Amino acid sequence: MAKVTFDGLKGMVGQELGVSSWVTIDQKMIDAFADTTNDHQWIHVDVDRARREAPTKSTIAHGYLTLSLVASLFYEIDATPDGTAAAFNYGLDKVRFINPVRAGSRVRLRSTLVSFEEKSPGQFLMKASSTVEIEGEQKPALIAETLVLFVRDSVAAEG
Repeated sequence: MAKVTFDGLKGMVGQELGVSSWVTIDQKMIDAFADTTNDHQWIHVDVDRARREAPTKSTIAHGYLTLSLVASLFYEIDATPDGTAAAFNYGLDKVRFINPVRAGSRVRLRSTLVSFEEKSPGQFLMKASSTVEIEGEQKPALIAETLVLFVRDSVAAEG
């Protein structure tokens, strides 16, 4: 995607912002997330038990692990307007975990612009429809409306 501008984003509502590259969610990543969050539920970390008892026949990524990848994958799409001094995660709306991500699966982000509004002078709120797709699966891992607050560089705003 070509570099976007603040004015350009206003006219892109309803358009796809981009699609990230694929990222593999392997057992090492799942285990590290479990250690970080202290969520060691067997469905995530016990490979042998999951093969025997889980409906997926494998361990699955934590939903919040998959959700946590959205920020870095969105950054890769590069929908940050030219002249941005700072960008902040502002929140999430309507998060739904639709399909489990099996260990070893590859996921990517597909993002579409829902809205782009100036909240206060030099501060713009972007709402994007964010879908984390699983390679080879019809149903996505999750869908969410992601909110990002952009602060415009005062020098860029003057020019």
